[in-house]
Amino acid sequence: MTSPSLELQTLVGDILKANADVAAIVGDHVYDAMPSSGNYPCITFGPSDYSPEDADCITARRETLQLDCWVQAQGRLGPAKQLVDAVKAALHHADAELPVNALVSLNVVLSRVFLDPDGVTGHGVVQVGARIEEL
Repeated sequence: MTSPSLELQTLVGDILKANADVAAIVGDHVYDAMPSSGNYPCITFGPSDYSPEDADCITARRETLQLDCWVQAQGRLGPAKQLVDAVKAALHHADAELPVNALVSLNVVLSRVFLDPDGVTGHGVVQVGARIEEL
């Protein structure tokens, strides 16, 4: 069985790396986890969850995937907001396909920007919702 969750994460990462506006800010710095070197600005994958949405003869799920957007700009939030908006534009209603399972929809359901406790790092959170038919 191919994990729909892993397929979704790979797809989202590929979309972000291929998007010119996102790449202009982070290059190809889209990671499964923050590297020890930092590499700001960057995007990392955060928590995810899903709930079954089965119907007659259809196995499906609604999955939420969190993206963390990181920018160090001496406590200014503007650069983090710019990155969050670029991520939203790249992913919201993206027309994309998973290799094995069927992506029914992909939407940004929440965006948030705040200053991390270090007083330097702008942190954006983008939650992406997907409906997936498991094949």
